[in-house]
Amino acid sequence: MKAVLVTGSTGGIGTATVRLLRRRGFTVYAGARGPADFGPDDHGAAADPGVRVVPLDVADPESVAAAAKRIAGEVDGLAAVINNAGVIVQGPLELVPADEWRRQLEVNTLGPALVIREFLPLLRTGSGRIVNVSAVTGRVAMPLLGAVSVSKHGLEALSNALRLELAPWKIPVVVVEPGTTRTEIFTRAAAAADAALQQADRSRVDLYRPQLAAYEKALARFKPGPVDKVAEVIVRAVEARHPRRRYAVAEARTFGAILTNLPAPLRDRLLATATGLNGIKAAES
Repeated sequence: MKAVLVTGSTGGIGTATVRLLRRRGFTVYAGARGPADFGPDDHGAAADPGVRVVPLDVADPESVAAAAKRIAGEVDGLAAVINNAGVIVQGPLELVPADEWRRQLEVNTLGPALVIREFLPLLRTGSGRIVNVSAVTGRVAMPLLGAVSVSKHGLEALSNALRLELAPWKIPVVVVEPGTTRTEIFTRAAAAADAALQQADRSRVDLYRPQLAAYEKALARFKPGPVDKVAEVIVRAVEARHPRRRYAVAEARTFGAILTNLPAPLRDRLLATATGLNGIKAAES
């Protein structure tokens, strides 16, 4: 039976992916930073011994190494490593604390690098592949999402470099690009951003209130899609005999593809309009 590793498995896309992979017959190592519960699910399946929860904090090198050692003691190889763990840090650069910037990069960019490095021996012996869950912000930087844009751009660059580095071992490197998805990660991001604003200098926060209000109003117009659709695409990337380099989901198929090919001034105008920032004047300091 083929085994796979899924990081960030305790909610949203991760949980849906673990369950679908299990239904497809994989033994799933569910990397979890905290408590995890994978049964029963919406299909009536009870907790399954084929889902093996592994303590794994992708931002902690010792945790990653311990997870790799444990899994290597149980299986000879992995069919896939799915780097799904991620966080969203939002807000203007001027208002995002340094430790939040550090957390963003440690989880979204350095974390996948650590995981891949430690699990490459199992991928080689298992003739496996790497699936990195990115975002539209990995190709199109978004205002007030500078931190996550930087982190996902880094993940995209890592994926492109690894695709060539690992070619001698025929290890495919795949990027999955979800669109707006109905998951708690956005709720947690908003709560973290609010907490950061409470600690920031009030005079600086006041400068950005028009942008923050317009951005929040614009976001309310987006209708997030179900996590199951993203899980289906991830599983397709795992099972495909010849996987594509990129799989885009929902609006990411058009949004990312179109904006990346537009002239920069036009792209900036469209992004400003979509995020509600077009025409906003600087607040008085």
